[in-house]
Formats: sequence, structure tokens, C-alpha cells
Amino acid sequence: MMARPSHHSPLRRLLQGLAVAAALYIAGYLAVMLVEHRGDLNATQTTLGRQLQSYALRHADYLPIAALGGHLFDHHCASCHDDPAQRAPSRQALSQMALESIMVTLEFGKMQPMAAHLSKLQKGLIAFHLSGDDSASYHWLQQARCSAAASSTGALPPVVGSWGGEHNQRNSVSQIHSGNVAQLQLAWSMALPRVADMRSQPAVIGDTLYLGDKTGRLWALDRYSGCVRNTIKLASGIRSAITVEESEQGQQLILADSLATVYAIDPTTLAINWQRSVGNSAYSVISGSISAHQQRLYVPISSYEVAAAGQPGHFCCTSHGGVAALDARNGELLWSWQSTAEATQRSLTPAGIAQIGPSGASIWSTPTIDAKRNRLYVGSGENFSHPATATSDAILALDLDSGELLWHFQALAEDVWNAACLTAGGNCPADAGPDFDFGASVIIASDSLGRERLYAGQKSGHIYALDPDADGALLWQQRIGSGTSNGGIHWGMAAATGQLFVPLADPERPQRRDYRPQPGLYAVDIDSGELRWAVRAERGCQFDPEQRPLVGLAATASGAPRDISRDYACSYYHGHSAAVTATNDLVFSARLNGEIGAYRHSDGQRLWHQRTALAHQASNGIGGHGGAIDVGGQIVVDEWLYVSSGYGMFGQLPGNLLLAYKLADTTAPEITP
Repeated sequence: MMARPSHHSPLRRLLQGLAVAAALYIAGYLAVMLVEHRGDLNATQTTLGRQLQSYALRHADYLPIAALGGHLFDHHCASCHDDPAQRAPSRQALSQMALESIMVTLEFGKMQPMAAHLSKLQKGLIAFHLSGDDSASYHWLQQARCSAAASSTGALPPVVGSWGGEHNQRNSVSQIHSGNVAQLQLAWSMALPRVADMRSQPAVIGDTLYLGDKTGRLWALDRYSGCVRNTIKLASGIRSAITVEESEQGQQLILADSLATVYAIDPTTLAINWQRSVGNSAYSVISGSISAHQQRLYVPISSYEVAAAGQPGHFCCTSHGGVAALDARNGELLWSWQSTAEATQRSLTPAGIAQIGPSGASIWSTPTIDAKRNRLYVGSGENFSHPATATSDAILALDLDSGELLWHFQALAEDVWNAACLTAGGNCPADAGPDFDFGASVIIASDSLGRERLYAGQKSGHIYALDPDADGALLWQQRIGSGTSNGGIHWGMAAATGQLFVPLADPERPQRRDYRPQPGLYAVDIDSGELRWAVRAERGCQFDPEQRPLVGLAATASGAPRDISRDYACSYYHGHSAAVTATNDLVFSARLNGEIGAYRHSDGQRLWHQRTALAHQASNGIGGHGGAIDVGGQIVVDEWLYVSSGYGMFGQLPGNLLLAYKLADTTAPEITP
């Protein structure tokens, strides 16, 4: 009789590996076969389907997902794309696209009519098949790897945790001030392959910078040289900022991907500790970032059905926003709060199309933790369909322990809007609103008398001061812009030196008759909202209004060629949309034309600036291009400034650069890349 393999023998491990591989193959095959015969497998349908999909995504590297996607492509797509006579992009040409770009084309773009019969998971498998082998794009990686390990001594505390630091004030401690900011110089750069949007804001622990990208890669970089310490690839693009969660058990990187999956990752090895899907519908997405507090994670949940509603034939709308609380140790769901009730009430649009509601009220701002009062604050977006709810366009206070809604401040009632309103589509609701979400995170800061206040900025251009001890009672409001669906105040303000520093996007798109765009950077008094100073953003070049880019579904579906070189030379968008960062007596604010600047607190004078929307040979050995600076913008760490350049959404300037600027008169530790 053959001896039984020992627990640690190579043969035992081989047999275990074969067994696991077989199980994974069967699970993946069953998942796809179920999708073939039963349609979309998502969290609102069968438990079995949800488990199989989750299992397949967790073990994507071991499953034959690309082959299964190839089966779907052969069955549904090859007749056109493998036939040169059809003049459709070949399979090889499609393989140069990133996974998310393929998904957008299938969901909202030129291929939407041809792919309408496919489920979301089927489209995802096809996209994975086409984009799966990206090894050729990373030929430079071995040369860019670090030769030294990360330092374990003298490590700095995490600098970026849920975007804005404590109370989301976006006020960083650094060595950069008005007296030396002019000495900032580019120290190194990194170009990310197959990326057009630099969305995920990095985090820093000690001498390592962590960055996520839209291909699903998480990077650990030496922050002084840019060399690569480690990288892993997740199942989907990384949307959120990287949050550092700390406890007695150590540190974890917390992030979210495009499938509304939250990951906890070991910062030393990049091993996945756990992952959990938190979506409450097939349309769930995480646009804001995750806040960590006392071994709990608070996750904002948004919905991209606001865009899907613009598609002809889409039955609008069934999804809504929410907040989920997870145990940071294992990802266990502790509680979830839904921003609307389930959609059951029917209505008709002016085009006579049936709708269902309530829906929307997405949460895409980063939760602000108020430990003193044991609550968190989030802002919400508009409703997608009637009936409107009191939780839309509102600041919401939830109990940290239970998720109970304690109070709400609604800035604008009856704001019902979806993307069909951009193209006069049939799903545009009656009496459509202006789409004035709260996307900027709530700030907790003290006024001149030491009283804590809540400060919130809205896409309408309004700033509000609320009393957290009086159920969010309004103390004052100030309006600095006219507001649009893209801001107004978009991603985040900062508080310092008795002022709020407020970026205003205000694009020059055709809007209401009373619309007067005033893009720029503003400072208002924290006690009264009185305007202290304003720096208006000027385009600085001649732009033909007839050449303005199409927006949203109109742009995605048109397929019209875009003269991107013209746009880089003179950007249509030039306002301040990204969140700003205050440090010492400066505020850093970036623009949609790719400029990054440092402005003095006292008077708004710009003391330093750089153009980033340029072609660039990056330090990792490949060419890249900067673009619009949006979403997270920049972070400041001691004598360093890190800027993510490139954001192609809404017809803005695409790009793929991480730029590291350093004070010229300081010396960084010598590390050989």
C-alpha cells in the first residue's frame, strides 16, 4: 500500500492544488453557464448566483474566466469583429483597451444596442477575455523594481486616511510653506499603462506610497524614488482612495473597486486579508472613499443607474444609495442604511414612459466621523425618479453603532434627475431638477469661539454651516457660484486659519438662462461665510465654443473622433473641481486644464504652479501624458507633493501620470531604484 502523503509533503501540496484548481474550474464554469441560461447574476437575485459570482471574482487568477469570456465573444461578437469585411475593430485591436473602457462601451457606448441582450456579468467576462493578457504593457516593470526593502524604522504615520484626515478638513502637516514653495521641483514620475483616469488618491505609510489604478492594479512604490516595491491586480478597477486602517493588530489598506467590492490588504505583502461585496443593487458602485474608526469601516454606496437611465429602453429606476458598516477585522457586515425605500411607486414621464421609484439619493461623499457625538455625516445626491425623498440633496447624520438616521438637512427638495435629461431622453422625469448633489465631504471645524460646526459644499455653488448639536440647524449659507451637474463645489473643501477654501468648477456648458459660470478658488470666513478673496480661473487661450466636447452618454454613444491634441493645447474645462489641500499658510488646488497651484491663505496669491497636461517620459521608462486633475487632486507629505494627473470623464483631458514634487533644498534618503 502506498504511504499516505504527509501534511507538508510536496506531493500533498500538489494534490491539494489540483483539487482546488478543479473545484475553482467547476465553480467558474457553473457561474458562466448559469449566466448563459438565467441572465444577470447579481446581489438582488439568487443566493447561489451571488456566491458563485463572488467565488469566481475572488479567484479570478485561477479560473478559466478569460476562456469563458472567449466562448461568449465567439458566440455573440466574433461574426463582426473577426470579419475584416465588417470594418469592426479586430479582436487584437480590442485587446489594447482597458477592461473598464470595454465595459463602458458595452454598457453605454456604441456597442450598447448590440450588447443589450447580455447580462452585466456576461459583458464583464467578455471584457476580461479581451483585456486579460496585459503583460506586454508592463515590460518595464522588472527594471523599475526597488533593490531595497521598505524601511521599518522612523516610519511616518499614515498621511491619507479617507481623503481628508481627521474630520475631513484636508489640512496636512508638512514642511512646505509660502517661503519655500517656489523651490518645489519634479523629483520623479510614473506613467500607468492602459489608464486614462487617475481617480484613486494615494496613501503613504513611512517610505511607501500606495496607489490604485483603473486597470485594477494596486501599486506599492518607494515614495522617494518611485521604484516599485510590489504590485497586485484585483478583479476590477480601483475607484476609491486608499484608506489606512490602524488597530492593535496592525495596519491594513482599505479600498474599493468598480464592482462595489471592499478589500482589506496587508501593506507589507499586498496579500488580501478579506474582501466583501457591499452593493445593494446591480447598479451599485463606490465613488467616495471608506472611513475607518475603531476597527469599523464605513462605506458610501452610490449607483450608476443615473447614467444607465439615459439609455433608451432602460426601466428607470430601482437602485439607491446607502452606507454600510463593516468589521475591519474580517469584513463582516455590521449594519447597512438605505437612502430610500424600495422602489414600488409608479409614475409616467412627460414622454409617457413608465417609471418606478423612489430611487437615487446616492452617497458618493466620504463619510466624516464625529467620535465625540458617535455619529457620521454624509452628503447625498438627487433622486433618479419620482417620488422625491427628503434624503436627497441632503446632509445626513447616522448613528455609528446602528446606522439609524438621527437627523437630516435637505438643501434642495424635489431634485429629480437622471442622464436622460442631458439628451432629452424619454426617462427624463417630469419637472426635472438641476442635479445638485453633495459630493464634497462634510468638514467638522471650530469657529473663532471654539464651537464645532459642520461645513458642507454643494454642486449648486452653496456653502452651508450647520450646528451638530442642534440636529443640523442652519447657521449660515453662502453661494459663490451658479452650479451645474458637474459642480459648483464638486469634490472637497479645506479648513484652516479661520477660513474655508472652496474650489469651484462651473464649466461653461450651456445651462439655465441665469447661469453665470465663475470657476476659481474662493476663501470664505468660517464664522459668517463672508467672502475673503477669490481667484477666478481664466482659460488663457482661445477656444471655439462649437468644438466643446460632448458630455456623458452623448459623448460615449457618438463614437465621434476627438482631436485630443487640440484639447490639450486649450482645454474647454479649466475650473477647480478636485478637492483642495491646505498646509501651513498655503492651499494647493488643481484645475481641469491640468494646472496645479499653491495659493497663499491670506490673499489667494498664487506662489507656485505647474502645467501637467503634457507629454512626458516617465521615470519608469515609458511615455505618458498628463491631463485634467480631478477627484482627489493631490496629497502633501513633509517636503513632498504628489499629484495624480489625468481624468477623461465628461470630455475632460485623459492622462496617466503620478507626479512627485519635492522641495529642492532638502535631501531625501538615498535609495537605489
